[in-house]
Amino acid sequence: MHYQDKLKVAAAQMNSMLFDIDANLDRHISLIEQAKEQSVELLVFPELSLTGYSLGSSVMRVAMPLEDARLMALAKACEGMQTIVGFVEEASPGEYYNALAILQHGKLVAVHRKLNLPTYGGLEEGKWFSHGSELTMAQVCPGWSSTPLICADLWNPALVHAALLPRPTVLCAPINSASGVVSQDFSNEENWLLNVRFYAMTYGTPVIMSNRYGPEEQSHFWGGSRIIGPRGELLAEAEDREMLIMAELSRTHIARARFELPTHRDADTPLIRELMAGYR
Repeated sequence: MHYQDKLKVAAAQMNSMLFDIDANLDRHISLIEQAKEQSVELLVFPELSLTGYSLGSSVMRVAMPLEDARLMALAKACEGMQTIVGFVEEASPGEYYNALAILQHGKLVAVHRKLNLPTYGGLEEGKWFSHGSELTMAQVCPGWSSTPLICADLWNPALVHAALLPRPTVLCAPINSASGVVSQDFSNEENWLLNVRFYAMTYGTPVIMSNRYGPEEQSHFWGGSRIIGPRGELLAEAEDREMLIMAELSRTHIARARFELPTHRDADTPLIRELMAGYR
């Protein structure tokens, strides 16, 4: 089978209204329509894009089951474009996940639950959310697949390695990164670029990083959304405002990058598993 070589992708850099799902839903649909007009095939929104981030102990106010009509409305709006949105999933009464809904063809095709919940600096997710336990991969179209990891998931290299071993063609990185939230000496603005460029280059896998831009309570989300190519090259970067950024990915370029630096081929998973035996 001859797969299509090009895939048009986008990141939606937006700010979310805390607790106001209806307002955020309208903004999502507007950006989805803009992306469809540009023939985008894969669109990534930030982490918790439907709810805002600083939910604290009120997380249940915005939690929704997978059957929620608002998710179904978004799925219908997406049509054939794969769209990844952030929300709070209610798995059972009192059990909530920081999650991503992967929407396409009018359906919810997959859900990713955040695995690495940060509880350090100004971050408290481990107090309010349950930990996810599975990785997720979804087909965008024949020959193209996406794997999402949420924000702090990407700061656990073992999780990224495990997520990329099945060889998805695109790594999606929805994040909610605020200035100074880890510490005043740790620059999220500089270090996120190092993070996503490293993984893109090492695994020959493009990365779509979608961050928020704007204020929420005492935090400022700095934006910096970007699309990185399979050699770590910058394909698109957002300005300091709400906006869509877009890029065209090439399956041929991904193949060349992975052939020249065969990280997947030489991963030697049995050896790594043996070396890690006995460690928590």
